[in-house]
Amino acid sequence: RFISVDIFRANSAKMIQYPPVRRDETFFETIHGCSVPDPYRWLEDPDSPETAKFVEEQNKLTDSFLSKSSFSQTFKERLTELMDYPKFNTPFRAGSRYYYSHNTGLEAQNVIYVQKSINEEPQVFFDPNKLSTDGTVSLSNFQFSEDGNYVAYGLSEGGSDWVSFRVIRVDETNEGKITATNLEDHLKWVKFSSLSWTHDNNGFFYNSYDPPTSVSDGTETNINLNQKVFYHTLGTPQAQDKLVARFPENPKWLTGVQVSDDGLYGLITPSEGCDPVNRLYYFKIESLKQGNIDIVKIVDTFEAGYEYITNNGSVFFFRTNRNAPKYKIISIDFENPEERNWIDIVQENDDVLEWVSCVYNDYLVLCYLKDVKNVLLLFDLKGNKINEFPLDIGSVIGYSGDRKYSEIFYKFTSFLTPGIIYQCDLANSNSGKDLNPVVFKRTEVKGIDITRFQTEQVFYPSKDGKKIPLFIISRKDEKKDGKSGALLYGYGGFNISLTPSYSVSRLIFLEHFGGVSAIANIRGGGEYGEEWHKEGSLSKKQNCFDDFQSAGEYLIANGYTSPSKLAIMGGSNGGLLVGACINQRPDLFRCAISQVGVLDMFRFHKFTIGHAWISDYGSADDPEQFQVLKRYSPLHNVDKTKKYPAVMLLTGDHDDRVVPLHSFKFAATLQYELGKNVDQPPLLIRVDTKSGHGHGKPTQKIIEEATDTYAFIALSLGLTFV
Repeated sequence: RFISVDIFRANSAKMIQYPPVRRDETFFETIHGCSVPDPYRWLEDPDSPETAKFVEEQNKLTDSFLSKSSFSQTFKERLTELMDYPKFNTPFRAGSRYYYSHNTGLEAQNVIYVQKSINEEPQVFFDPNKLSTDGTVSLSNFQFSEDGNYVAYGLSEGGSDWVSFRVIRVDETNEGKITATNLEDHLKWVKFSSLSWTHDNNGFFYNSYDPPTSVSDGTETNINLNQKVFYHTLGTPQAQDKLVARFPENPKWLTGVQVSDDGLYGLITPSEGCDPVNRLYYFKIESLKQGNIDIVKIVDTFEAGYEYITNNGSVFFFRTNRNAPKYKIISIDFENPEERNWIDIVQENDDVLEWVSCVYNDYLVLCYLKDVKNVLLLFDLKGNKINEFPLDIGSVIGYSGDRKYSEIFYKFTSFLTPGIIYQCDLANSNSGKDLNPVVFKRTEVKGIDITRFQTEQVFYPSKDGKKIPLFIISRKDEKKDGKSGALLYGYGGFNISLTPSYSVSRLIFLEHFGGVSAIANIRGGGEYGEEWHKEGSLSKKQNCFDDFQSAGEYLIANGYTSPSKLAIMGGSNGGLLVGACINQRPDLFRCAISQVGVLDMFRFHKFTIGHAWISDYGSADDPEQFQVLKRYSPLHNVDKTKKYPAVMLLTGDHDDRVVPLHSFKFAATLQYELGKNVDQPPLLIRVDTKSGHGHGKPTQKIIEEATDTYAFIALSLGLTFV
């Protein structure tokens, strides 16, 4: 079937009428001597009737625009068909039992299953879908006690970062059925929390904030300060939880807490922003019972990161970037903690050490990132390399292993592989020399021929000549005549790497629209370690935008697409990327999708957890950093003299990570500055309800959002659904 959209595309921009949005032309503030207008400051109030009216009218406009698409229903049906496949996450062991999450296909949330042994028939253990009728209550922070007889878990409503903790007792009937009994324990005001059990199975450490003085359901914008560490004893009310650590002199700190493998130590790791750096403190678990917790400071600066791996008595092993931007493994003897006594166990090399796990007594599993593809290695605790696990070109997106057990599980994926879970038992590996991982679960997606597609990785020059990796996924019969629609995706921030991943909607774009999908691994991410990250942050943030724009130029120059057929997309920090790039190079793109984007760079740090992003962005409170932010802040750099691509902003009313006011104010500004131009393509915003930053989004909402997103892209690029 062929569905043409050319006529609609040609006339849509002229027909669109934007709803009136009040501008307060009198509102200015002075920042370091610079007068900054903020005519839509009133949109920062999520509870005002005027903001509610803005959302209602904007959604009505967007729905009206998208309803004219003649293929949306066809796309939605095809996406639903291809999303309806069984999805498995990596199994893990807790006590004598095995657990894994599974979705039969279109369930709103994944269901937790349990098996008494890895080969026995699974039973449903916990089904979050029973907690709400619309699937918007999701599971997080699922952690078992040391003996496996209790599990503490978090629930989030509507995608909010706020979580409430509850506890389940695990029992087994005489008939062998495993049951889950909810206890009365209920912990509130939990956000960005650790969760770690003491080995006596009597309770766990976690983080929470003081109860808010106003409504806090995920729609609020109040800044999050003064996180604390508590210890909760099972069977007691939250009011009796023991305060373990707080740092009132540093209200922006986020404080990780973890019990050591031997159960004797508690590690406290304060961080202040999103940089991969933390301080390193510890206390003896026995002091918890004595009521006098003595916190010892091993590292009391934010110069490097220290990620706990395991310990032998007082000798602790850490993954660190201390004098190693691509990371290494060191040991620190807490009895002699001076840095001159630290020992390098595994030296830094040319690849990025992403994570390390200690398994089966004294083995280490190391996951490296080599040119944005994962490599999995086996070492011993002395730092000797033993072997390499066989792995195709792609990503390890799931792993489970424990020092107590000999078996590990890991999940592999790629752009064309939905998922393969491997099981490997080190007890039968000839001391690691003969690794024989077996396929535990292989995900199959019916209804689409993967062999028709191909993936390539190229390295293109950015504006300053730096070589940037770019993944390109296309049909094998791609002609490279510049006539194909292309979707370029990027992130570029917070040390986060965009590794190969499987996407059904991406494959539909390739199969039915003849499109090309590209993922640019621009600076600011973690693809090549901390130096790569720093090259795209603070005063060097412009490198991210240059890298992304250069990716678009590469796709055009090499015949994959043309400016009239190129769309860009990014979420969160990637939404900032999209916003900055359409301001700087509106001529390069025909369509732009900014998902839950950070768009007001003068005020982001004043809301919820935004202060943690100062490590990447800087702050308008600093005179020098303000000058940098002023040059690229999307909200403050809209150029009304230029024709912009079609733009759709996506946000959620319960996004308390990047609060929706960013998208509200940017949408209003775009429509005011550009909306009266006759040839200006649409400038729209889609505000989802009972939806947050992305975590825990139910399957149906994922399908609906993808349908609207690709409908907008196809309409904007004049693509045909085949």
